[in-house]
Amino acid sequence: MTVHTSLLSMIGNTPMLKLTAFDTGLCELFVKLESQNPGGSIKDRVGLAIIEEAEKSGELKPGGTIIEATAGNTGIGLALVAAIKGYKIILVIPDKMSREKILHLEGLGAEIVLTRSDVPEGHPEYYQDLARTIVAKTPGSFLANQFSNPANPMIHRTTTGPEIWEQMDGNIDAMVAGVGSGGTITGLAEFFKEKNPDIQMVAADPEGSIVADAVIKGSFSYDGGSWLVEGVGEDFIPDNLNVDLLDDAEVVTDKEAFQTLQILIREEGVLGGSSTGTLVAGAVKWCQKQTSPKRVVTFICDTGNKYLSKAFNKSWLHDNDLLEVETAGDVTDLINRRADQGDMISVSVSDTLLTAYKRMRASDISQIPVLDGERLVGVLDEEDLLFNVSKSDNAFTQLVTEFMVTDLDVLPVGASEEDLLNTLTQGKVAIIYDGDTFVGFITKVDLINHYRTKISKN
Repeated sequence: MTVHTSLLSMIGNTPMLKLTAFDTGLCELFVKLESQNPGGSIKDRVGLAIIEEAEKSGELKPGGTIIEATAGNTGIGLALVAAIKGYKIILVIPDKMSREKILHLEGLGAEIVLTRSDVPEGHPEYYQDLARTIVAKTPGSFLANQFSNPANPMIHRTTTGPEIWEQMDGNIDAMVAGVGSGGTITGLAEFFKEKNPDIQMVAADPEGSIVADAVIKGSFSYDGGSWLVEGVGEDFIPDNLNVDLLDDAEVVTDKEAFQTLQILIREEGVLGGSSTGTLVAGAVKWCQKQTSPKRVVTFICDTGNKYLSKAFNKSWLHDNDLLEVETAGDVTDLINRRADQGDMISVSVSDTLLTAYKRMRASDISQIPVLDGERLVGVLDEEDLLFNVSKSDNAFTQLVTEFMVTDLDVLPVGASEEDLLNTLTQGKVAIIYDGDTFVGFITKVDLINHYRTKISKN
C-alpha cells in the first residue's frame, strides 16, 4: 500500500459501489463514493484544481487570499487545500447551510461570511454578488469563481470521468449528476460524449431549481422557488454548465431526497449528504422509466457527517415536513418529540440538576419533563435552572425534584390552535395529554413551524 506524503495526493481515485436496495427496474445502478475524498466530497477535486491552476497562471501568489461563494463543499475543498498550502481564505455561505459544514470550515481556518439564502442574483446579499464585493475590497485576493472557472469542468474531464470509465470497463449507458456550479456534469459530459455519444447525461435537479426545465424544455422561468437540499439546484444557468451536452433531467422533491438518504444508510450502510439524496433518487426515477437494461452511474457526492443535525435528525425532518408519518388531525401532529413513543428527552425524579442541564444543552432544548416512570410529575426550564444555580453553589448536585414546576397547565389532544396560542403567549409550554397519557410538549417554535408549513402548502 502507498504511503502518502501529502493529503492532497489522496484526492480522487474513489471506489465504486453497486446499489441493491432500490427498485431500479431493468437497470443496474452504481455509485462512485466521492465521500471518500479527504475533505468528504467530490469538491476536493475542484478545490485542488482551481488553486493549482491559479498558482500556475500567477493569479494566486504566496500570501494571497482566496475568496469564494459556496454552498459549503467547494468551500471545504478550497479551505483544505488553502490550509495545507498556507493561504488565507474567506468564504461567503448562504444561511441555509448545515452547522456541521460551517464548523468544518472554521476548523480549517476559513473566515466565514454568512449571507441570505432567500435573495436572487443581483441582490447585494446574494452570495456570489457579496463575494465579488469582498474581492474588490481585499488587496491580493483571488476569486475562485467555481461557476465560471474552467478548472472546474477540466478536473472532472481529466480525472473523474476517466476513473469511472476504467471502473465500469467502458460499459456505461447513463451518467446522473447534479448541477450546482455545473462543472461536474459538464466535464463528465465532455469526456463521455467523446468516448461514446450514446451515453446519456442526466441532471438530477431539486424541485424549485430551473435546471431541469432548461434541459428538458430548452427554456426556464424562475419564480423564487426554494429547496432544502444543499449543493445542487440553481436559479440561473452557470457559465460552466453546457446544457447542450445534457440529454435528460429528473426533478426530485426534498422529501424524496431525504427519504432516499434513510434507505441508503439503513439498507446499504452508506452515509450520504443531502445532495446525494437528490442524485440517487433522480437516478432511481430515471432507471424506472427505462424499457431496456442499462448500466447507470451516479455519485455519493459527499458524506452525511456534514448533515447529522438535519438529514439524520428526526426533529429537523419533522419540522420541515419531510417524514412520512400518519397524521391524527389534532394538536399531536405539532409535537416534535413524542413522549408516549419514547422520543422525548427527559429526566427522572432521581436525576440531579446537572444531569438535566447537560441533557438540555446537548439536545438544544429550553425545557425538560421530569418523569416518575412514565408519569409526568414536573417540568424544568432554563429560567428555573438559571435562577437556582445563581442562588446556590450546590444546586447542580441536588435532585431536579427540588426545582421543578409541578403546577402544570395541561391541554387535551382535542385542544384548538387558539388554545395553544393562548397558552404559548403566556410564556408557557403546552403540555399535551391523551386521556391520562402524557404525549409531549408543543413549544412556540413548533406552532410557528406549523403556520409556516400551512402557508407553504397554500
